[in-house]
Amino acid sequence: MIKKQLVDTYKNQFSDCWAIILGGSSGFGFAAVEKLARHGMNIAVLYREPSIAEKKVKESFATLSASTGTTILSFNINALDAAGREDFIARFAEQDKKKGVKLLLHSIARGNLKPLVSAEEQPGDLNILSAQDIQHTTYAMSNSLLDWVRALLKAGLFHADARIIGLTSEGAHKFWDSYAAVSIAKSSLESLMTYLAVELAPYGLKTNIIQAGITETPSLKKITGSEKLLHIAQTRNPMGRVTTTKDVANVIYLLCTDEAFWINGSVIYADGGEHCC
Repeated sequence: MIKKQLVDTYKNQFSDCWAIILGGSSGFGFAAVEKLARHGMNIAVLYREPSIAEKKVKESFATLSASTGTTILSFNINALDAAGREDFIARFAEQDKKKGVKLLLHSIARGNLKPLVSAEEQPGDLNILSAQDIQHTTYAMSNSLLDWVRALLKAGLFHADARIIGLTSEGAHKFWDSYAAVSIAKSSLESLMTYLAVELAPYGLKTNIIQAGITETPSLKKITGSEKLLHIAQTRNPMGRVTTTKDVANVIYLLCTDEAFWINGSVIYADGGEHCC
C-alpha cells in the first residue's frame, strides 16, 4: 500500500502545474515533454514543423496525454514572433487559471551555421556569417527568452515557485566548426541567466542553465563535423557513452522539484563528467 501511494504521488507530482516548452517537437524539448508528463505536469508545447512532420508530433503527444492523464496542448507557431507570442498567451490564459506555469523551458534551436571568414570571400557572400545572421541567431537562442519571461510575468501566469531553464553547450566556450553564431548566442544566454536569476528572485522565479554533453539530436546533425563530435564525446566521456536527451530531461525534471528550490543562477552540467576531460 505504501509503495503504491509513493508511486501515485510521483505520478501526480505536478498535476497542479503547467510547463511551457519552447521548441518541443524533438530533441531535449520533446524528451522533457515525455518526462514531465509522466509526473503529472500539464504541458503547452510550441514548435515549428511542416504539416507532415507535425502530424507525427501531435500523434505522439496525444498518445502520451492519454497514457499519463495530462493535458498536452500543441501550438505550431513561431515562438520568436511577437504577435504569435501574444496570441498564445491569450489562448493559454483561458485554461484553468488555478494552475500556474511551473516551468518555462527555452529549447529553441534555430540559427545560422556558417564560418566567420572565407579565403574566397566576395562582397555580399552568403556563405559566411553576417551581422544579421548573428543577430537572428542570438535572438532565437537567447534574447527571446527575456521577451517570454516578461510576457508571462505581465500576464500573471507564473506559479509562485516557478523555474526558468535554458540550454547551453560546450560550444559556447570552445571552438566548433561553423558554430560561431550559436556560440555567441549561448554565451549571451548564460549572461542573461545571471541577470534573470537576480532580478526575478523577488517574484519567486529561479533561473538556471543546463549544459548538456554532446547529444545526438536533429540540431547536432546540422553542425559541420557532428559525427566527429559524437566520436570524440564517446571516447572522452568518463561514463563511456554520449549524453542522451533522456539524461537531460531527467535534470530538467529534478530542477522542477521542491528540493531544487535553492538552485538559482547556476550552469548545471548534464554530461556524465564530459566537461572534466
